[in-house]
Amino acid sequence: LCITMIGLVMAGGKGTRMAMPEEKLLLEYKKPIIFHVIDALKNSYCFSKVVVATSPNSPDTKRVLEERGIETLDTQGNGYVNDLNFLLQKMDGFVFVVSGDLPLLDEEIIQKLVEFNSESVWTSFLVSKEFLNSLGLKSNLLVKYDSTECVYTGISIINADKIKNLNLVNEDYVILNDKRIAFNLNTNEDFELLNSS
Repeated sequence: LCITMIGLVMAGGKGTRMAMPEEKLLLEYKKPIIFHVIDALKNSYCFSKVVVATSPNSPDTKRVLEERGIETLDTQGNGYVNDLNFLLQKMDGFVFVVSGDLPLLDEEIIQKLVEFNSESVWTSFLVSKEFLNSLGLKSNLLVKYDSTECVYTGISIINADKIKNLNLVNEDYVILNDKRIAFNLNTNEDFELLNSS
């Protein structure tokens, strides 16, 4: 069913909005948050390989991943877009990019997302702001699409062969209101909400 695609987990952020001593992606929700994402990608059987992008901001995450034999890629940690652009220059074919802080992600929703893969160079998945708010979550990363206020989920499917300069890319959007891709962990309140759900 699935074409050859690389699963790329972005895990190099500072997690500054979580005022906690430990790295955000290692917070436990049954298991460290990042492993919910990695396991969902692996269990979907949609990817030829799954790799995780880390940075100087996430040394503990990198160490834990390497202890478990998971391949990591180093980025400079200069922000999501810069780090992603840097990695895409070195990749070929289709890349399924996902933020490392989606604790409810599972293999079924990934299989569903992969089916949206089209001829477009860049497809990003959105949820409506209204849906996000209905879950008790907030976001400032709003984008207007089809006259609906939406929020980025941190998930995109990108054809790396056609990306040489991010400024020239036309982004296609798919709105998919699903809790499994809407719930990303940005604040302590989000973490409390997650544990109470």
